[in-house]
Amino acid sequence: MNDEEGLIVHRGEDAYVVMNLYPYNAGHLLVCAFRHVADLTELTEAERNEISSLTAHAMTTLRKVSHPAGFNLGMNQGAVSGAGVAEHIHQHIVPRWSGDANFMPIIGQTKVLPQLLAQTRNDLAAAW
Repeated sequence: MNDEEGLIVHRGEDAYVVMNLYPYNAGHLLVCAFRHVADLTELTEAERNEISSLTAHAMTTLRKVSHPAGFNLGMNQGAVSGAGVAEHIHQHIVPRWSGDANFMPIIGQTKVLPQLLAQTRNDLAAAW
């Protein structure tokens, strides 16, 4: 599978940036270490630094492409914390806009996104 099919926006030395397959908002990105580890304390200093650097670059790129008003950033460490893929550490970058939450997740059990994942991925990869 190529990067476009895999929704990978950017590959670094020790980490990569990928679209979240089940995004909270359009442009929801994950920064993942290439190495398969579960916890921040298991990363090397170089891996931690690159994850931080890619997170900042992702925020800059998202601001350029989709003009969010803010961001939610975070890592869920362990299954009990809500980590969907607990055995592979990843940083969430969720762009936020005023009024981006509505009734659909509560009533309709679904999230409405204004853009297809492939289009968002292509826009972010081009702007990277």
